[in-house]
Formats: sequence, structure tokens, C-alpha cells
Amino acid sequence: MSSITTKVGDKGTTFLFSGEEVSKDSPRTMAYGDLDELVSVLGVARCHARLEEIKEDILTIQRDLFVAGAELATALDHVGLLKQRIGAVELKRFEARRDALEARIKMPDGFIIPGGSGSIGAAHLDHARTIARRVERRAVTLQRAGLIDNAHLLVWLNRLSDYLWLLARLEEGESLSLREVRRRKESAST
Repeated sequence: MSSITTKVGDKGTTFLFSGEEVSKDSPRTMAYGDLDELVSVLGVARCHARLEEIKEDILTIQRDLFVAGAELATALDHVGLLKQRIGAVELKRFEARRDALEARIKMPDGFIIPGGSGSIGAAHLDHARTIARRVERRAVTLQRAGLIDNAHLLVWLNRLSDYLWLLARLEEGESLSLREVRRRKESAST
């Protein structure tokens, strides 16, 4: 690519990963456009995160979102072009990470007001969580229209916003150390 400006979209259309030309306001382009926004907001959150483990976790999510985005940008009859998809294995791995993170979080007694803790990283994670919900809604629209057919992807997107909420709480500092989680589990089993 010699220039970022290709002029392909000058007439209000773009090409899917699988090669089909679609309108820039099609449900599919809206979905992967919102996903792109989510990846970017997560980049801001990663820059502001205090803890290295959160930065690494956000980067993992960003990479997983590229996999999800490729599927959103591929016509259903061309998903065979994809090298990777969100499947049962990825979903199970993600749910295990969510469960481990949830075990560390001291659950609040009431509603969380984003930005209330003064943590810029947590506020950006809360912002990312709301965009993740929008991406999920867009994916449901695609699924209902018969444009995607991957139940694992829909569940993964649903779990993503929960995970981002938990990461925001961890970033705020209201969490248990891994050592304390292990100690509580050992005490409960004896």
C-alpha cells in the first residue's frame, strides 16, 4: 500500500474482508466500525492503566477483538477464509479468566458511577464497557438478519462487557490480591 488514501470509499461504499462491496452504513460495517472504536478506547485505557496485569489483559482483549472483527467483516458464506474464529475453546478460556478476576473483586454495595474513583484507567474501561455492549447489540442485529452464525461469538461479546466492568474495578484498587484469593479458597475447603 503506497498511501492510506485509496479513494475506494469516496462513493460511500467499502469492501468486506471477503471482498463484497457494501454500503458504509450497512449493519455489518456499523458493527465492525463500533468494534474498531472499542479497540481504540481500550488502547487509551491500556495507556492509563496502573497495573501491568491490566495492561496485558487489555492487549489480549484487543487482539481477540481483531479476531471477532474479522468475522463481523466477512460474509457468512466466506467464513472459511478466516484463519481463526471465536469458538468454544476461546469462550471457555475467556470465562475462566472472568471467573478468576471476579474472585478477586470486592463487589460494591451499590451502583458504580464511572470516574467516581478518580482512576482515569477505570473510567476508560467503563467507557469501553458501554461500547462493548453496543458492539454486542450490533452483532445480535447481524445474527437476526442471518449475516453471522456464531453463537460462541455472541456469548463472548456478552461476557466481554462484564469482564471490562471487573477490570475497571480492579483498576480502581478495590480487589483482593491473588494470595488472598488462594488463602480464602484454602480456608473454605478445610
